[in-house]
Amino acid sequence: MKTKVTRRKFLAGSAGTIAGLSLAGTLPKRSFAHEEGEVIKIGFLGALTGDLAGWVLPGLYGVEIWVEQINAAGGVKVGGDWHQIEVISYDDEYLGAKAVTGAKKLVLEDEVKFLVMSFTTPVFAAQPFLTEQKMVSTTLTPSDMSPERPYLIAPVEQHPFYLVTGVEWIRRNRPDIKTVAFVTQNDELGMNSLATYAAAFEVAGIEIIEEKLFGFEITDFAPVVSAVLAAKPDMLCLDTAYPDYINLILEQAFLQGWQGPLIGASLDNYPAIIAKTSQEFLEGYIFHYPDFDDPRLQEPDINFTNAAEFYRVYTERHPGAWNAVSWEYAAILAMWKGAVEAADSAEPMDVFQAMKSTDAPHIFGPAAWWGTEVYGIDNAPVGKWPVVQMQSGKPVIVDMADMRPWLAEHQDVLMRHMKDRNVI
Repeated sequence: MKTKVTRRKFLAGSAGTIAGLSLAGTLPKRSFAHEEGEVIKIGFLGALTGDLAGWVLPGLYGVEIWVEQINAAGGVKVGGDWHQIEVISYDDEYLGAKAVTGAKKLVLEDEVKFLVMSFTTPVFAAQPFLTEQKMVSTTLTPSDMSPERPYLIAPVEQHPFYLVTGVEWIRRNRPDIKTVAFVTQNDELGMNSLATYAAAFEVAGIEIIEEKLFGFEITDFAPVVSAVLAAKPDMLCLDTAYPDYINLILEQAFLQGWQGPLIGASLDNYPAIIAKTSQEFLEGYIFHYPDFDDPRLQEPDINFTNAAEFYRVYTERHPGAWNAVSWEYAAILAMWKGAVEAADSAEPMDVFQAMKSTDAPHIFGPAAWWGTEVYGIDNAPVGKWPVVQMQSGKPVIVDMADMRPWLAEHQDVLMRHMKDRNVI
C-alpha cells in the first residue's frame, strides 16, 4: 500500500579535480601588493526563523566563520585579483512564496553569483525563476534534483543515500538485531529517508515491524512512542526526524523504559539529550554527523582543512549550536571557491561547468557525480560518508563508508521502495 506524503505546513567523473577545498580555522593573512578586486556576493536563502531554523541558522553561523577566515587570507583569486566574499542572507521562513521573493531580491537587486538554499518546499518554489536566470543554487537533499532544475545541485549532503551505510554497519556488527520500528514525521524528508532505510533493512535481513508517522500538529509524543515500543522491536529508528522531534522522542523512549539500540540520520545537541536521559541511554546510537574534532577527519582523503580548528572556533562562538548542518553550507562554499579558482571566473555558468567537468571534490573524500538513476540528473556527488556511534557520551566515527557499491548492487531494491512510498 502506498503511503500518502504530506508537505510540511508551518511558519517559519572526469579528468581533473578542483583544488582548494578548505574550511580552515587559521589561514595566513595576505598582504596586498595591488588593489583588491570587486567584492563577490553569495546569497544565503533559508529559514532563519520558525521550526526549520534549527537546520538552517547553525549553517549560516558556519558560513560566516568560513567567509571571515577566507577573507582574512585574501579571499578568492579571479583574473589575477583577490576578491573578498560577502554573504547576503534572506529569511524565507520555510515558505515557498517568501523563497521566491528572496530569490528575486538576491539575484536581481543584490546581484549574487551563487545561491545557497536549504531543501524541499522553498527550493521547489524558487527554481522556475532561478532556472530562467541560469542561477546556480544548492540544496541539502538530492531528492530535490530534477532535469527541470538543471542548475540545482546537492554538492555536499548525500541524504538519504548515506543511511544505507549505517544499516550495513549494524548488519556486520550487530547480527542479533532482527527487527526494527520507525518513528518520524510524515513529510518529504521523512518519507525519502524511510524508503531508503526500508531498502537497506531489507538487504540486511532486518524486518520492519512498525512504522509510526506523525503530523506536525503533534505536541504529545508519549502515545506516539508507546505505540512504537508496543511492537517490541529489537531496534528503534528515528529516521530523519527534525531536531526538536528527536529530543522529544528520545526523552519519551527513556521515560518509557527503552533500553535497546537506536539508529537515525542525526543526533543534534546530544549534551541536552543526555541531560534529560542518560549517557548510558544513548550509548551505541548510530547516526551520521560527527563532531569535527574527530581524529578521522584528519585522514589524507578528507578535503576539510583544519576541521578541528573550525570546530573549536564555531563551538566557542556559538555554544550549543553545533549540529548536522553547522559545517554543510560552509563546505558548499568551499567547493564553490575551488570551482571559481579553477574556472578563473565567478560567473554562475562558468562555475557550474567547472564543478561538473571534474571529479566531485567532496569533503569526505573521493566521489562521483550521480543521480540520473533515481532523479534523472547527475547533480549530486556520491561517495564516502561517516558512520558515527555514541561512545561514552561523545560521537565517534566508526567507519568512513563508501555508499557507491551498495547503490550499484541494490538499486532495484531502493527504487522499488521509493516508488512504493511515492517519493519518486
